[in-house]
This record gives sequence, C-alpha cells and structure tokens, in this order.
Amino acid sequence: MTPQQKPDDAQILEFTVEDLRAHLREALSIYVEAMGYPKGTVDARAPMWLAHMLRPGWRCVAALHGDSLSGIAYGYTGQRGQWWYEQVRSGLLKTGGEAAASAWMSDYFELTELHVRPDRQGTGLGERLLRSLLRDARSRHVLLSTPEGESRAWRLYRRLGFLDVLRRHQFVGDPRPFAVLGRTLPL
Repeated sequence: MTPQQKPDDAQILEFTVEDLRAHLREALSIYVEAMGYPKGTVDARAPMWLAHMLRPGWRCVAALHGDSLSGIAYGYTGQRGQWWYEQVRSGLLKTGGEAAASAWMSDYFELTELHVRPDRQGTGLGERLLRSLLRDARSRHVLLSTPEGESRAWRLYRRLGFLDVLRRHQFVGDPRPFAVLGRTLPL
C-alpha cells in the first residue's frame, strides 16, 4: 500500500455458484482489465469459469463495495485430467522430474483466479481475498500461476511465502511466460 492509499473497506463475502453466476459478467470484466486482456475475452472465458464452478472443492470469495464488485478470487481441488494440472505437471516433469511433480501435484488447492479492479489495487484487498479464500482449504499445498515480472501480485505472493515451483512456463494459448508458485497450507 502506498502512503496515498487507504486500506480497502470492501465487504468480503463467500460466493455460491449462484452468486458468481449472477455477477459473472462483472467478475470477468475485472479479470480482463486486471490481466490486460482484450475486452472480447469476457465472452470467451465465461464457459470456462462456469465449468470451474462444478469442480470438487470449488470455493469463491468476492469483494463488494455496496452492490459493486471490486475483487474476485476462486479455486478448487486440483486433479489429474484438468487442463492446468496437466500443463503444470508436464512442465514439472521436464524441469524437476517425477519427484517434483508428485511433491507439488498430489494434494493441492488451485488458486485459479484472484483479481482486483485496478483502481482498488494496492489497498490490501487482494491479500484479504486470498486469506479469506484459503482460510478453510483442506489441501496440503496451494498452487497458482501468474505472469512473470514485477507486479503487485508478485509482491503479494512473495510476502505471503509463496515459492517458485516452475518458472518461465509457457501455457498453451498465452504467449507470455508464467511462473507457477506454491506454498504449504495453512497460510
């Protein structure tokens, strides 16, 4: 948080599948803006987010200022056969072998999305969302991927003890290099 920014006063709520469906377009707009994706990405990503809601262990928290969504975080239990699992496991097998892949991928909660409206970033809201989402996670680890490079997200993850699991990983469909970060739970 910079000296000019005040702590964020958003209300953090656990969202059900129905709650996120009701706010899906707004949540996806935050995601697109925070990640710097083209606006058309909202329509392309909606089916994927809807499918994620059906996965085992899915949890979602949201930050609200009145009726307006200002942040979203969700994830679920990672499992074989899921796209992200297979992409990360393949990368780990190439760089660290079976031992590294098994150590991280055997029992983890996948922090799939964590996004805060750009005008609310730097106020502690991302950390509040992350802590709230992971508070009741029952997995041994939490894993996430984030674009490589200095950012508020990187500073947050490092401050909370996330370690490098896989660096400069290329996910199918995104030209940017990503880091996969992880840590043991509880936070």
